[in-house]
Amino acid sequence: MRYFIIAGEPSGDLHGSNLIKELHNSDKEAEIFCWGGELMENAGASLLVHYRKLAFMGFLEVLLNIRTIAQNFRLCKNQILEKKPDVIILIDYPGFNLKIASFASKAGMKVYYYISPKIWAWKESRIHFIKKYITRMYIIFPFEIEFFAKHKYNVEYHGNPLVDEVEQKLSLIADRKTIYDSCGLDNRPVIAILAGSRKMEIKYILPEMLKIIKYYPDYQFVLTCVKSIPLAYYKNIIGSLPVKLVVNKTYEILTIAEAALVTSGTATLETALIGTPQVVCYKGDILSYAIAINLVKVKFISLVNLIMDEEIVKELLQYDLNEERLRNELNLIIKGGLTREKMIGSYNNLKIKLGGSGASERIAIDIVNSLKTN
Repeated sequence: MRYFIIAGEPSGDLHGSNLIKELHNSDKEAEIFCWGGELMENAGASLLVHYRKLAFMGFLEVLLNIRTIAQNFRLCKNQILEKKPDVIILIDYPGFNLKIASFASKAGMKVYYYISPKIWAWKESRIHFIKKYITRMYIIFPFEIEFFAKHKYNVEYHGNPLVDEVEQKLSLIADRKTIYDSCGLDNRPVIAILAGSRKMEIKYILPEMLKIIKYYPDYQFVLTCVKSIPLAYYKNIIGSLPVKLVVNKTYEILTIAEAALVTSGTATLETALIGTPQVVCYKGDILSYAIAINLVKVKFISLVNLIMDEEIVKELLQYDLNEERLRNELNLIIKGGLTREKMIGSYNNLKIKLGGSGASERIAIDIVNSLKTN
């Protein structure tokens, strides 16, 4: 069968790659086209457009790039018509993917959604759109079951694929000394910095994170960089501050880190599953934040807190992300900190709540079987 998969950001590329591997295992004749990244391409999909061309963050940036976004929509629609897939599989990224869902559904195509848009956080009215255009919805958070049931919409929950990803990567990671040596680190304990995967995130959040370095001379700060962002971009923000830059080794750094400063997103859940105490950080442009704060309906923004329905990790948002608050919260989770052990214990409860491994395989099998029977 033919599959057309669309992911618009690094986390979608990650989940999409694992799904693609399992689709090939379940469907030996699978032909897969994608909008995504290197991970999806390496997993066996034909990469048509890289997600870098879709990475617009915040209301202001979207407005400034409206012409490029419109061109992307036209290109994607034309490619779907050209490839004639048996199913369109959309991975999160609702601003783009929901419009494609409408187009594909009206064209008579099956539309599956893998990793639901976060309509439980804002734009709950999108449920009517989903009911109309989405053939099958796969969710990855247990609390979403109750949300969709409230709206009388059937969904598929087979666990969270990030559990698999973390287990697989951790099994391949070298010992602590090898990581230290390969990254050029000295003997001091590590504080990891995860500043996000988009330039706009990094622009606003990284400078705030860097302000506390001067208070921790006995630690070394390691910034985990993503391949899609040039190192020069990071270096321009860091300047002469003593920060070690490491590319594409986020999991390795988290396994040796005593604590981490993490930009809100999938990385907060990855950090928790690895077991590293963290402070969650977020800051954006004033306009986007002002609009979002009036629209978002959930009491937490980090996936860790949302899944557990309580504050497990501290969230410092916008004006709260400042030198004093960040220093105070980091002191609480480094060794000897008052909340460190409690946070680690809560991480164990989080893993139990998410369930076991094998989610990507179960989802792929369900996708293939549903296409064969319908």
